[in-house]
Amino acid sequence: MDRRTLLALAPLVTLFADEALAENTEPAAPAAAGASPLAKSPLFADDAQFWFETQRAFGAAEYGGSLFGEVLAAASRIAPGDYDSWYNAWNDSADRLAKEAADQLSRKHRVSARDTFLRATSYYQCSEFFLHGNPADPRIARAYRLSVDCYKHCAKLHDPLIEPVEIPYEKTTLPGYFHHAEKADGPRPTLIMHTGFDGSAEEMHVSGARAAIERGYNVLAFDGPGQYGPLHRDGLVFRPDWEKVVTPVVDFALQLPNVDPKRIALMGISMGGVLAPRAAAFDKRLAALIANDGIYDFAAAFRSSIPADKWDLFVTALNAEQAPRIDALLEGQMKASPTARWSYQHGMWATGAKSPRAFVAKMLDYNLKGGIAEQIACPTLVCDAENDLFLKGQPQELFDHLTCRKTMIRFTTAEGAGAHCQVGASRLAFARIFDWLDETLT
Repeated sequence: MDRRTLLALAPLVTLFADEALAENTEPAAPAAAGASPLAKSPLFADDAQFWFETQRAFGAAEYGGSLFGEVLAAASRIAPGDYDSWYNAWNDSADRLAKEAADQLSRKHRVSARDTFLRATSYYQCSEFFLHGNPADPRIARAYRLSVDCYKHCAKLHDPLIEPVEIPYEKTTLPGYFHHAEKADGPRPTLIMHTGFDGSAEEMHVSGARAAIERGYNVLAFDGPGQYGPLHRDGLVFRPDWEKVVTPVVDFALQLPNVDPKRIALMGISMGGVLAPRAAAFDKRLAALIANDGIYDFAAAFRSSIPADKWDLFVTALNAEQAPRIDALLEGQMKASPTARWSYQHGMWATGAKSPRAFVAKMLDYNLKGGIAEQIACPTLVCDAENDLFLKGQPQELFDHLTCRKTMIRFTTAEGAGAHCQVGASRLAFARIFDWLDETLT
């Protein structure tokens, strides 16, 4: 789960916990989901969900995934809370750029086409983001297909090459990209990376892959079950035993050219901050681990809003065959809050849950308890964002449970990097992250 879902769920959990567990208590009015006490959003001031996705789009500009002016122009055409206007604004931008990129390529302007295809990729992914309440909506499949097509066109125009790959996984494959290191005249350190609750292997281009390439790494970016490619094309949903996902990816990486088997690192972003450490606990071939941002127990997002003596009752209610009061309240919140609506709709699709309550129940399995964190043997970097409102304390808790060589990097709001996963401050963040990795793998 990622920043947006966390921002939605913490106040919601308080509400339905009160409703289900305290019959005579009137639930308090919810805070604006995702609202920061530090500053009012400059765009979509009354819709924290739309603002965060816009901020994410702005941040992609640091590695060429957007342009400030294009994001601003698209945002100006969107009505807060209106999913159709969100889709139309971003889709229109993506369609225009995809056409322009194809024209640039036909006239042999390779650099221009490469850059334009990349931005079209980002905007197609933005466009379908809020449509997951109906996974059969044809706009979702169209945006997915065109985003991947545009990125593959972009990849072909890169030097060194970005190579689309299919990684054997159980009875199918996982999609990914192998970013070949610059000047790879021999075995190079290699970074395996994946996102979290709602990102993509294509988005990893601007979320660490190119930063690593600039520093001489190979990068293998991939989508696991529940993530962009496997979910859209095969309906594969999340699983908590992420080592079953990463182990075949490491197997695959070891067969790629110019990969130093003794210098393979793994980075998990957002919800990947619990998934990647889980995998590293079981796969001892990894030479380093980065949890950005770190998570020890995802259920902490719920625990912080529920009295300790009510927790067991809360979990029992989540897993009950029937819990109509909780179900009704969740449905009401989805109608009232665009953040809640998206969080539960996407979460149900990505986990295969049949209801919002079932989705929350499934997410309680995502943790590193039972000695799992203590099994991580490789050097580990834990990132901590100061303004990550509902994961506060989780990076520290993960750090405290680690028994391996470990480092914590804290990112602050004062330096513009306090948002979850340092959205909008990527170059600052990756300088520190990859300096650590350089020193660790030497």
